[in-house]
Amino acid sequence: MSETVNFRPLSRPQMAARVAKDIPEGWYVNLGIGVPTLVADQIPAGHEVVIHSENGLLGMGPAPEEGKVDPWLINAGKQHVTLTPGGSFFHHADSFSIIRGGHLDLCVLGAFEVAQNGDIANWATSANDSAPAVGGAMDLSVGAKRLWVVMEHTTKDGRPRLVEECSYPLTAGRAVTRVYTNLAVIDITEQGFVVREMVPGLDFDTLQAKTGARLHQAD
Repeated sequence: MSETVNFRPLSRPQMAARVAKDIPEGWYVNLGIGVPTLVADQIPAGHEVVIHSENGLLGMGPAPEEGKVDPWLINAGKQHVTLTPGGSFFHHADSFSIIRGGHLDLCVLGAFEVAQNGDIANWATSANDSAPAVGGAMDLSVGAKRLWVVMEHTTKDGRPRLVEECSYPLTAGRAVTRVYTNLAVIDITEQGFVVREMVPGLDFDTLQAKTGARLHQAD
């Protein structure tokens, strides 16, 4: 029996916007490479969120408009960015002192897999990856006060990214507290995966079928 498709997964900018919606004003936030970087473009006007980049930026703004690129101003993913009023840049060691000193309210990372106990695997391991290493993710995962992950719910060939136990090398253990996917918002609690929100038209059983661990419905 073929599956009836009656829901539309979120696009990457929509996923980033959904994350941005939940970030309280005044938080200091680090954004990882990939979809997390797009969160900077989705912060509502007038909503002050201080964005940190591990290469030594504090007060990072959205991507620059075409024709207004400062070639010297980049984020940790080597993408051109802007600086908000009052922003600053500084030594790499000072940047990691911010991370390791527990001064970040939140870090948003991408991942290959997240386990039901909060383990995260987001190493880039193949020779084709631009940064074949764990990078600063291991410091961010344990140094930030909270860790959220934003990623596709499944791989391109349909395998679940939310799993009972990660099959990839771990970046950090029991670190993730919330996951945003193109299908749902899911908290990680002592119960495991707790579904807080689903895209319109998606039912719980279909979401469960796309997930590699048991889901629990929020009260």
